[in-house]
Amino acid sequence: MRVAGPLRIVVLILTAGLTWIMGSILLGTHGSSFSRLQQLFSRPENAVTTVAERAFSLWSVQPSPEASRPARREKPRARKYKCGLPQPCPEQHLAFRVVSGAANVIGPKICLEDKMLMSSVKDNVGRGLNIALVNGVNGELLEARSFDMWAGDVNDLLKFIRPLHEGTLVFVASYDDPATKMNDETRKIFSELGSTNAKELAFRDSWVFVGAKGVQDKSPFEQHMKNSKNTNKYEGWPEALELEGCIPQRTVGPQ
Repeated sequence: MRVAGPLRIVVLILTAGLTWIMGSILLGTHGSSFSRLQQLFSRPENAVTTVAERAFSLWSVQPSPEASRPARREKPRARKYKCGLPQPCPEQHLAFRVVSGAANVIGPKICLEDKMLMSSVKDNVGRGLNIALVNGVNGELLEARSFDMWAGDVNDLLKFIRPLHEGTLVFVASYDDPATKMNDETRKIFSELGSTNAKELAFRDSWVFVGAKGVQDKSPFEQHMKNSKNTNKYEGWPEALELEGCIPQRTVGPQ
C-alpha cells in the first residue's frame, strides 16, 4: 500500500506533464523547438503557396517575345537641302530646281537657293514659257514673267530676253504649250543662252532649261520631252520634267 501510493502520484505527475507538452505542441505555445515541429506540419501548405507566388511573379515580369526583340528603327528620312536637293552644293554654287508644268493642270515651279521664284502658289506662272532672270553673282531675282506661247504675242518675249546682260542666269519652265508662237529669233536667242533643244521645240513639248548670257558652251542643265501620242503620259501631253543641280556663281554680274 505504501509503494502504490507514491507510484500513483508519479504516474499522475507524468500524465499531467505529457498532457501539458502535447497541448503546447498542438497550440504552438511551447518554445522554439515545438514551433519548429509545428512548422514541419504546416510547411507543405506554405510551400505550395510560395511556389505559386514565385511562378506568378516570374510570369508577370517576363517580357513578351516581341518586347524582348530590339526595337525596330525606322529608316531615317533622307535629309533634304536647299530646294530639296539630296546633297548640298559646293561653296560658290547656287542650288536650284526647275519643274515643268504637268499637262495644262499643274503649274511649273522654279526654286533657287531654297526660295520659290515662280509657282502656282505665288500666282506668277501661266501657259507657255515661265522665265526667271537671276543675278548670277549673288543669286538675286531680277524679274520673273510668263509668256503665252499659244495665243500671246512673241514680241513680248523678245523684249524680255533681248537686252540681257552678261552674267544673267535664265531659268525656263514650260507649261502646256511652249512653242507655237516661237519664231527663228526666239530660238536663236535661247540657243545663244546655251540651249540645245530650243531649235526643235514644238507644240505641247515639255521643256526645262537653265542658261546664261555669255556662255561659250551648251548648258548641261536642260531636258526636253517631245509631245507624242505613242509616249505621252497624259492625254495630249508628255510627262512633266524636273531639273536640279548646282550652278557656279558668276564672276561677272549684270551691268
